[in-house]
Amino acid sequence: METLDPGRYSSILLFTGAGLSAESGVPTYRGAGGIWGQYRYQDYACQQAFERDPEQVLDFHELRRAKVLECAPHAGHLHLARLQLAYPQLRVVTQNIDGLLQRAGVRVDAELHGSLWRVRCGCGVQAAPPPAAYRPRRCPHCAQWRRPDITWFEDAVNESLFEAVGDWVRKAELFVSIGTSGAVWPAAGFAQLAKRSGADMVEINPEDNEASPLYTRRVRQRASAAIPALFPLTTTAAPSDP
Repeated sequence: METLDPGRYSSILLFTGAGLSAESGVPTYRGAGGIWGQYRYQDYACQQAFERDPEQVLDFHELRRAKVLECAPHAGHLHLARLQLAYPQLRVVTQNIDGLLQRAGVRVDAELHGSLWRVRCGCGVQAAPPPAAYRPRRCPHCAQWRRPDITWFEDAVNESLFEAVGDWVRKAELFVSIGTSGAVWPAAGFAQLAKRSGADMVEINPEDNEASPLYTRRVRQRASAAIPALFPLTTTAAPSDP
């Protein structure tokens, strides 16, 4: 595989999706065996469902958290962490809510759809780290139910966050999509914006998808193999071991 030298670029944006985590065993959402092929989002992943039955919705998300905790970051996650240390101009923007990138040591610049490891209520957003149970389920200060700080179906996105990411995408000289289908809007629009802005376009995904024609270079391998192969760390670029 022909490699890429991140040092050639003053601004790099890596845009990651569910396929990156799928290798670690985290279920995808829309693919074969995906979560929304097994469950109705109307019952578990929208504000109306939470208002009808907050206990059921929180039980469901606790199961998702427990499943994520059984999964470990793979070689692709770990290489990204080392790559980012070597090249601080590299930003990571993710659609994933599972926290695997952070567990690998990656600095995530934006979580577009929130995180399973935070909750929010009338008091604002708070961390909700492991273990897998959300406790307490009601805020001890405002008495509201504490909901996962993720973007559910029918929720509005965080507009200020999306605007900030849009600025990064416009300035990116290299845009790398990793494990994303390009089907979830408005996040899917970032690849089109990068293309219009003149970025070098690279896709890492084992399969074609509707966004693939946007990319000049398409790497049809799993991320665990493709990321280290595409971006090898030389002895001069790699950070020294502690």
